Amino acid sequence: MDTQQNTALTRALAEVPGPLPTSGVIHITFPHADRFTVVGNHLAQHPDLSCTAVGIAVRIQSLPQGAKVGVKALAAHCKEGEKRIAAALRELEAHGYLRRVRDRLPSGRIITRTVFCNRPAALLHPRRPAEAAPHPAKPEPTREPAPAPVPMQEPAPVPVRIPMATPPAPEVPVAPPAPQPTQPQVSLPVPPSPAPLFVPRVPPPTAPKAPRRPLPQPSDLTPELDRAATAFLSDLHRHASQFFLSEDDVRRLVPGVAAWLERAARPDTIRRALTDDPRHPLKHPAKLLAHRLTELLPPAPPGVDDLAALDRARPRVTVTPFQTCDDCDRAFRSPTPGHCRDCRETRAAYAQAAAA
Repeated sequence: MDTQQNTALTRALAEVPGPLPTSGVIHITFPHADRFTVVGNHLAQHPDLSCTAVGIAVRIQSLPQGAKVGVKALAAHCKEGEKRIAAALRELEAHGYLRRVRDRLPSGRIITRTVFCNRPAALLHPRRPAEAAPHPAKPEPTREPAPAPVPMQEPAPVPVRIPMATPPAPEVPVAPPAPQPTQPQVSLPVPPSPAPLFVPRVPPPTAPKAPRRPLPQPSDLTPELDRAATAFLSDLHRHASQFFLSEDDVRRLVPGVAAWLERAARPDTIRRALTDDPRHPLKHPAKLLAHRLTELLPPAPPGVDDLAALDRARPRVTVTPFQTCDDCDRAFRSPTPGHCRDCRETRAAYAQAAAA
């Protein structure tokens, strides 16, 4: 059995067109004659859908109209649990492949219909109106049968005449042909294009992506900033082993780190912002550093004029100073020196008693 299997595989590989790749997958493709489903690469290679969601979508496409595609119905035929199937259905609904719509029947009952679209991007473009029915072809006129051929006789010899130069005949004006009455063209009504069943709320996978923001640049890349940024990036792998950078990556990221240092950011603060909670495993540390250097760039520190304007805008609070009473040496708040409240009341009482 092993020899037969190896021989069959060798024969199938020999029939693959073109040279075989040295690495990667090799496809042996046989055409399907029955029981197959056409799946687009936009679904099979969707960058944002999980493999479970892609498999559930293919399973739903292979089912006939009216088949049950609820969580429990799919879980009865799949090895995945209900939670994974429900999460996959939510992914398909978020990307426009699946839609649950509520409909009212003529009897008044409200039902929920599950609609699956194998190509959601096609719903974003208006459909072309149905082509008008072609006009009936006019019957061709019947042709009379050709007469029977008559036997030909040898023609008699005709004398050859040499043409003589003759004056040109006078031109006779030809009257233009009389206009024939034209039948008015009747335009057939174009049926309105049917409204799409549903429109996904997310952009299609082929939507153009926004351009990436450039790496921040310092106002003046001085030699001191260049040395400090180079030393920071070269020493980064000692604090986070995943961020081991090449020399080209260091030279490319130096302006971004210099922009952070120019904005009075401390090295430990920059290191914590760039290396906090990375992916595991981290395949492209330089790309992650460039993204965080761009998106987490702190604002420029305020200048002297900005701080002065902030001080002027701050509300002023008048503080009453402390004074010492001349009689009892008690401290009290007053804009001018003098006596405290108790001493003033005692003096007023003595003055009233002396006046009485």
